[in-house]
Amino acid sequence: MGLFDFLFADIAIDLGTANTLIYIKGKGIVLNEPSIVAFDRRSKKIIALGNEAKEMQGREHREIRISRPMRDGVIADFEIAEGMIRAFIKRGTGNFLSSRRIVIAVPSGVTEVEKRAVRDSAEHAGAKEVHLIAEPMSAAIGIGIDVEAPVGNMVIDIGGGTTEIAVLALSGIVTEESIRIAGDEMNNAIMQYFKKNFNLLVGERTAEAIKCEVGSALPLKEELTVHVKGRDLVGGIPKTAEVSSVEIRDALNENIQQIVDAVKRTLERTPPELSADILDRGVMLTGGGALLKGLDERIRMETNLPVHVADDPLTAVVRGAGKSIENMNKYSKVFIRKRTY
Repeated sequence: MGLFDFLFADIAIDLGTANTLIYIKGKGIVLNEPSIVAFDRRSKKIIALGNEAKEMQGREHREIRISRPMRDGVIADFEIAEGMIRAFIKRGTGNFLSSRRIVIAVPSGVTEVEKRAVRDSAEHAGAKEVHLIAEPMSAAIGIGIDVEAPVGNMVIDIGGGTTEIAVLALSGIVTEESIRIAGDEMNNAIMQYFKKNFNLLVGERTAEAIKCEVGSALPLKEELTVHVKGRDLVGGIPKTAEVSSVEIRDALNENIQQIVDAVKRTLERTPPELSADILDRGVMLTGGGALLKGLDERIRMETNLPVHVADDPLTAVVRGAGKSIENMNKYSKVFIRKRTY
């Protein structure tokens, strides 16, 4: 290590709609917090971010605004996103003053404009060199798939903003599908269900908790019930409703079907040799959405393919980005190339 190396850090970031994870070369994952920022409406000064800001969500007063600068896997609020990235890097790195190289995982379907926004944010946050990697590729590397091999692998990464489906071989993406249906849309479907069927207004945090507790893609051996607190839309007063996992499954069904249909579309476009590989090796599920009860079984039933949930699916993407920063020479081919005009 050189004299000034301690001032710099090589960093990998999974800049997710729901969570931001940071990996430092030589240290591993140092931060895993919600991609949420609380700031003063007048001065735009960040008051809190991550877990602290999430605790405030839905409880803030008029002087404070809670923002999620990432929407559908890309930057929606440039200024706040930049501040969040800078603050998270500072929190994750501690003593490091600057970042020499940053690898950021982005959805495979991002536009050139969206890529530019991510690069600019990272550079303004202090990065000297920015590389982008597609989330399904990063997830595949993170779960130990040999992406360089002349063998087809299918990865489905279900995050907060997007579901990324990709068939990978020879360090590249052969076919892909990126849909903006994922965890956030599922939360939204639950909120709409309560509004329509119970005249009950529930918050985003409550909807997410319900999804994690009783949400499922297939009937459960033992159906569950949960008591939900919210505001009565008719009377305007707080009230409690009791719902079962059957009702929540009904609320989620349309979104789950859209994900399954996207998987089928990707399979239809896959070359036959790679299809044979996928039949042998199966499909890998990563991302927070992979933890939805029965989702692997639902995809298995609809595609007749073996489906496996990765170990620790929530950190698969950042672990892959981390591996790529640990061994830049080996993984240089997997980075998204800048378009030359």
